[in-house]
Amino acid sequence: MDLQPHIILASASPRRSELLTQIGVRYRIAVADIDETIADESPQQAVLRLAEEKASTIWKEQEQLNRYPVLGADTIVVHQQNILQKPASETEGMAMLELLSGGMHEVMSAIALISDTGLQTALSVSQVTFREITTSEQRAYWASGEPQDKAGGYAIQGQGAIFVQQLQGSYSGVMGLPLYETSQLLQHAGVQLL
Repeated sequence: MDLQPHIILASASPRRSELLTQIGVRYRIAVADIDETIADESPQQAVLRLAEEKASTIWKEQEQLNRYPVLGADTIVVHQQNILQKPASETEGMAMLELLSGGMHEVMSAIALISDTGLQTALSVSQVTFREITTSEQRAYWASGEPQDKAGGYAIQGQGAIFVQQLQGSYSGVMGLPLYETSQLLQHAGVQLL
C-alpha cells in the first residue's frame, strides 16, 4: 500500500486538514512563515496573494528532486469591502459579531497549487447572512473560545452555525478550503482523489 503523501498542505488549520482527508487526499503539513499583513489591495487580491505566498514559500523550501505539489490557502471575511481579520480581544470579537449581525457578508477562500506543471489558483466567494445576534449571545460565544482564531470571529462548522440564516456558495469554502475548486486543481495536476 502506497502511504506517500500526495501533496504538501501549507497550512496548520485543522479544518483544512479535515477537508482534505474528507476527499481522500494524503498530505503532510508544512507551515509557511509569511507576513500576512494586508497591503493596499482589494480583498480578492489579498486573499489570492496570501494563498500563493504560502504555497510558493513551501515549494521553494523543497529539494529540487521529488517535489510534491504544494497547496496554499487563505480565507478572509469581508463586510462592505472591509476585511475582518482574526479578533485580538473580546471587545474586537464582539464588535465583529455586532457588525455581521442581521446582515450579509462575504467569505473569500483562495487556493494556490504549485506543482511541476506550474501555479494554478482559484477563488471561492460565498455570501453568508446572519440573523440578529444579541449582546449576551456575543459574549457567550466569545467565552466559548471558538471565535478567537477565526477570520471574522466565527466558525460556521462550530457553534457559530446558529447565527447563519442563509448561505449562498460553498460551505467548505467558508470553513477555509473550497472542495470543488480544490479538487479541480488537484485533478488537473494529476493528484489522486478518493
